[in-house]
This record gives sequence, C-alpha cells and structure tokens, in this order.
Amino acid sequence: MPVTSLIVATYNWPEALNLCLLSIKNQKVLPAEVIVADDGSGQDTKLLIEKFQRNFPVPLIHVWHEDSGFRKSIILNTAIKKAKGTYIIQVDGDVILDKNFIKDHQSLAETDVFVRGTRAHIAQKMLPEVYSTEKISFNFLSKGIINRFNAIRLPLLVFLFEKKIKDPSRVRGSNLAYWKSDFILINGYNNELTGWGHEDEELAARFINNEKLKKAIKFKAIQFHLSHGEASRSNEQTHYEAVKKTIQRKIKACTNGIAQL
Repeated sequence: MPVTSLIVATYNWPEALNLCLLSIKNQKVLPAEVIVADDGSGQDTKLLIEKFQRNFPVPLIHVWHEDSGFRKSIILNTAIKKAKGTYIIQVDGDVILDKNFIKDHQSLAETDVFVRGTRAHIAQKMLPEVYSTEKISFNFLSKGIINRFNAIRLPLLVFLFEKKIKDPSRVRGSNLAYWKSDFILINGYNNELTGWGHEDEELAARFINNEKLKKAIKFKAIQFHLSHGEASRSNEQTHYEAVKKTIQRKIKACTNGIAQL
C-alpha cells in the first residue's frame, strides 16, 4: 500500500472539523499523517486542532495562512508541499468519513490514475443533534441522509460502476486521491483560481492532459457531507473559463502553482 498523506481543507467551521477528525481517528487503516489545510480560520479552529494533537494516533499538522478571502488552491498547495506521503487523499473538513475510507482509497490506488469518489449528505436540520452527540457512524439507512445511493458500501460490486475516463467534470476535492508525483508534474492547483469555483476540475483537466485517467468509483470510499449554505459564486465564471482554456489548449501544467510557493 502507498504511504498516504490525508489532506483536510477547512475554513472557520470547527464543529464540522471536530467530527471529521474524530472519524479519521476511527479509521480501520490510518494514513501516515493528517495535514489540515486551513484557509485562514480563527482561534477556535487552532485550539481544536491543538486539542486533537495531544492524543492523535498519527502526526496531525496544522498548515494555516492569513484570511484574505477564499484561497483554497493556495493553502492546498502549501499543505501538499509539506506532505511526506507518496499518495495524497484529499477531503474537506465538513465531511464524516466511513471507517473504511482510507483503506478503500489505498486499495484503489493505481499508476497513471487519479480517483474521484462521491459523497452522501447529512441534512442540515440534523446538524445540532450530530454536533451534540458527536455521532460519526452513519450508513445508507441512517436518518437524515440525502443521496443514499452514495452511502452504500459494497466493495465486491465496485467493478460494476468503476470507470476510467478522460473527463474532468464532476471532480470534487472533498473526495479525491492522486500520486504526489503526478500533482508535482502538473504544478498542483492553480493559485490564480480564488473564490468558490471549479479549481478541482481544472486540476483534473491537467491530469488528463498528462495521460492520467479519472477513475470514478461507487460503493467504496464513502463519506457523509454536513450540508450547509452555499458560498458566494461570484468567481464561478472565471473558473469555468479556466477549465475551458485548459481543455482546449491541452495545458499540462499551470504557471502559478505549487512550485511558485
């Protein structure tokens, strides 16, 4: 199995990050390290991570930069630059991981492939109860689950839905895995893509331009997303244009990425 670094992106939602980190501690197979890529959260998040660091089963590293708007691409590049693993599994800090999540992703790792998983959602009305009980065990029958099909874990049937394709669409950084060497090859995330948008699809397009296939999977690597209101989408069009340009011009590496940090 590859040496794995788990990257957790977060911003000012310590209640969600608490559940995410609890679900990481509960993994059947642990990553070699966990790096929290923090896009400028306040003191509450810092204190929460320090509390977990006291008895976390693997190194728990907090990578932070000042809050200067939505700069997720930059903080992810910063965190991944520090990663010691050869294989990166990437999630958002507002998801609860099934206890087999890391084990599943490690079993899906393959040369010249990046893996895109899916997620089920926990209804927003359920969150106060989930916070107070620190509940991290969910399945497709659990109360308040949306997209139940994405919550079914059937490892023996993964082959039915697994497909390897040259298509960057519907790639989300909340359930994504790739080789660090491939990430370096394409120069990581595009630092110029700020604000909410499609930085993950633009990244995926460059993977594909370098002959890396997207492996889309179901029935493995299950996660449960804590539903929330939408972020501002004012930069979405800029992101769309960047994805289109990368596909049309077959751009293999961005000019302002991990190497420029």
